[in-house]
Amino acid sequence: MSKPSIVFAHGIWADGSCFQKLIPTLRAEGHEVMAAQYGLDTVKGDVDATIRTFGRVSGPIVLVGHSYGGTVITHAGMDPRVAALVYIAAVAPDETETSQSQQEKFAKTDVFKNIDVADGRVWLKPGSGVPCFAGDLSADEQEVVYATHFAPDADLFNQKLDGIAWRSKPSWYIVATEDRTVNPELQRFVSKRMGATTTELTSSHVPMLSQPRAVLDVIRKAAAAVAAK
Repeated sequence: MSKPSIVFAHGIWADGSCFQKLIPTLRAEGHEVMAAQYGLDTVKGDVDATIRTFGRVSGPIVLVGHSYGGTVITHAGMDPRVAALVYIAAVAPDETETSQSQQEKFAKTDVFKNIDVADGRVWLKPGSGVPCFAGDLSADEQEVVYATHFAPDADLFNQKLDGIAWRSKPSWYIVATEDRTVNPELQRFVSKRMGATTTELTSSHVPMLSQPRAVLDVIRKAAAAVAAK
């Protein structure tokens, strides 16, 4: 049996290149890999773009979402080609929740004090925003994060879709214990609620950039579980 494919779904202030430290290794290990690219304009649009990406790889698929990408994979993962879900420091709303309402149940993190809303989009503040998002990266890497950060529509986190994939599909979850963007207690709550196989990393919000080997290990475990079926 060929190895499962891996599809990535990025969060806000990012695009598919945030998985750059994972993709070459997974491809070298024999996986087909794609990172969905979408506009952070609407949840439906982002989910639809991710599902279109499924057509570029072979099934079964391990679907990996970071941050807001957890909302994307929660809905896109309903597609029958998806066999497993991996959440990285991610939100994971239930049917009655949005990305925003889920976060409001927990203490606000530092990033909310370090954003600007302009032209209908939400931007990281220069100087203070990136350390709340990716504080364990080198100064040079943080500069790249800021220069390339992709601002979401200001209403994105208030939008909701039907279909909750983590209720029916096996899930893995990486908790970033030093996260200053998505509250680590929220992460622990959603990982427990979905019954995920959980790994905790001493990491900022972007462990796929700061601790790629540890994140790769989790993805490998999910892929091995799919291949064993």
